[in-house]
Amino acid sequence: MSEVKNKIIALQHYLETKILGQEDLVKKLLITLLADGHALVEGAPGLAKTKAIKTLSDCISAKYNRIQFTPDLLPSDVTGSEIYVAAKGEFEFRKGPIFANLILADEINRAPAKVQSALLEAMAERQVSIGGKRYILPELFMVMATQNPIEHEGTYNLPEAQLDRFLMYIKINQPDAVTEKKILHLVRGEAAKEQQESFHRITIEDILAARKEVLSVHTSDSVEEYMVQLIMATRHPEKYNSKLQGYVLFGASPRATIALDRCARINAWLSGRDFVTPEDIQSVVYDVLRHRIILSFEAQAEGITTDEIISNLISMVPLP
Repeated sequence: MSEVKNKIIALQHYLETKILGQEDLVKKLLITLLADGHALVEGAPGLAKTKAIKTLSDCISAKYNRIQFTPDLLPSDVTGSEIYVAAKGEFEFRKGPIFANLILADEINRAPAKVQSALLEAMAERQVSIGGKRYILPELFMVMATQNPIEHEGTYNLPEAQLDRFLMYIKINQPDAVTEKKILHLVRGEAAKEQQESFHRITIEDILAARKEVLSVHTSDSVEEYMVQLIMATRHPEKYNSKLQGYVLFGASPRATIALDRCARINAWLSGRDFVTPEDIQSVVYDVLRHRIILSFEAQAEGITTDEIISNLISMVPLP
């Protein structure tokens, strides 16, 4: 095992001792980080969404900023703005909080469309345009957004174009009784000392090196074909089940294929393998596709979810 891989695995284990009962969330955040993508995390209040992202940032020697999204937020509050400097007699650009390596966009669905558009450019193009000038964002740049699924007052639906820019859409659930008790002990400070030890931060260079190492993970032709057929099934579900045709309005884009390949490779790498298996694809396919499949009104009226569509397609598309 390479030195950089040891560091990433150590980071994963450390995060799991701090974010109890959310091992899947921890792994998916690391996958997003190593895939050079952005993550949208959805869960009820109190499930450690913000804590997970903040703890991850504390373990990396990189600049971290938190942006609390509110209905009165302006694009300039995110990107920055030009300020007139009287001493110089000219305008000077003052960078906003988006100019950092790790960005926590807390309660992202509370911001209006103009703010979402400003964030979309930063996520998609890794740059900010102000006053006709372009300002490039750091090489390591990751937006980790959170949203609350049970509150609707004062919220705005994210545009499909912006949703597609998120590599993963991660949903988290309530912990079980055993984990709940461990959380209680951790908060009381009764956890074992070895779980309280500090973590030696990893560097930006470590993350960039890990990204290069992941590229060496092999995907066979048969597994690659399986991945492509899953994507094709979202666009032409009637080939597998005639009823699904009326449920899916639009299938996943080519960006989904690229994301699925990248995430499956990293999942295999984190699992200690240098090749991708169908299980690696199935492990990440929900998070990669659930925000890229647009359901019809009929499906929404019947309470059908994208996760159910994905489950149906997985059961129907033949394994390699």
